[in-house]
Amino acid sequence: MEKYLIHKALNNNVLIATDSSGNEVILIGRGIGFGAKVGESIQQEKIEKLFVLNDPDEQEQYKQLLSSIDEDTLKVLISAVEIIQQRVNQPLNEHIHVALTDHLVFAVSRMRRGMAIRNPFLLETKALYPEEYDIAAEVTAMVNKQLTVALPEGEIGFITLHIHSAIVNKNVRDVTRHSELIVQLVNMIEQQFSIEIDKNSIDYMRLIRHLRFAIERVVRGERVAEPKKITLLLKAEYPVCYNLAWKLIKVMQQVLQKEVYEAEAVYLSLHLQRIQAKVEE
Repeated sequence: MEKYLIHKALNNNVLIATDSSGNEVILIGRGIGFGAKVGESIQQEKIEKLFVLNDPDEQEQYKQLLSSIDEDTLKVLISAVEIIQQRVNQPLNEHIHVALTDHLVFAVSRMRRGMAIRNPFLLETKALYPEEYDIAAEVTAMVNKQLTVALPEGEIGFITLHIHSAIVNKNVRDVTRHSELIVQLVNMIEQQFSIEIDKNSIDYMRLIRHLRFAIERVVRGERVAEPKKITLLLKAEYPVCYNLAWKLIKVMQQVLQKEVYEAEAVYLSLHLQRIQAKVEE
């Protein structure tokens, strides 16, 4: 059985300890820190949760965060991360412990003060990351029930981005920036065609998922094959769509600061042509 030596008590329910290999771990349990003395071993039955954060900065941030959260809230927020881990069933970037916990503490505090924050990217987030969204909805419902708050649907969108960020090992800021870019590109398409795209339509889902994967390819520097015959056909038959595709690509290049290959304009033109055809029906 693993033996843990007490290094520091953050509060009555959170301890910093070291395992038999000398690694620092965070131990959580009701009353686990009460009367704890440095250098003593901790009884296994008192340990309810155990975290190992490998990055020293993450560890320090998490320790500071835990020491400021009350016991009931802490248990719920730890359960939130555990639900995500179980549903995803793959390694998550450990930053989710800090980032999501911090976000939820702030969100719950705002709601209790009657300060809801609107999420302008909710529909796009739901369409882009449906599996993560379902998990986030479950987490939000659990937090609302356990802490007797009413986090709005917009919070499901924010939590979705945290989950996706942890899965793909990207900074939440970058994930959010890409979502904002997609919204900007969709607005340009709507202005060009003088329409408002039905955000629940299959064509919309296909379009924004195409934009998402195009952005991810650009960020990775991945080149897709260029179909020469289709390129010539699109230029000749659908010049409005082809030119709009290039306008969108120039915006992508500016925001992402990466080269976008011509083939992306071709495949994007095909999606635009489908939307244009629906408008003209």
